[in-house]
Amino acid sequence: MRLGCLVYGVEPNQPMREAGERLLQKFPRFRSVAGTAEETTLVGASIDFVTAGQAFHWFDPEEARGEFQRLLKPSGWVVLVWNERRGAAYPLGDDYEKLLEAYATDYAKVTHKQLDDRAIRAFLGKEFQSETFVNSQSLDFEGLKGRLLSSSYSPEAGQPGHEWMLTELRKIFDAHQIDGRVDFLYETNLYYGRLD
Repeated sequence: MRLGCLVYGVEPNQPMREAGERLLQKFPRFRSVAGTAEETTLVGASIDFVTAGQAFHWFDPEEARGEFQRLLKPSGWVVLVWNERRGAAYPLGDDYEKLLEAYATDYAKVTHKQLDDRAIRAFLGKEFQSETFVNSQSLDFEGLKGRLLSSSYSPEAGQPGHEWMLTELRKIFDAHQIDGRVDFLYETNLYYGRLD
């Protein structure tokens, strides 16, 4: 958008779409669209890049691939990107992973760890490229809590385990914080290619 590009944000979830609209309202070339990866409602052969951030694991791969092929110009690209927590690679990550295993509702089903090169190749084709970057996020307790509660697999208020999960999260934060903050470590995985 800063480069003058017209950007469509396609999001099926109304509260998430409205949050995006609030965050991006200062960019006049941003368009918010109620749609899905499988049915964007956008005009065919009109898009240079399709980018999915932190969402690919929700797609029906076959239907989304067909929709992306319909949308893209002949020289168009697909870019898939998401963060993976470094989990057991450091003490905070290990404790957070154990928290999810204990309290998350469908964590095993929706984790990005289920996506391997075979799944990416089936979607992007055999000529895809990939890069991995080290990334981190510095969070106070409210930021860590917000990060946890924004995950689809976290039990919501009133659901079994919600209060216990937050109590355990506080203990984890207190055990690892330095000056009221923790560093959350990630690897950012980037996959890109032209659909063949």
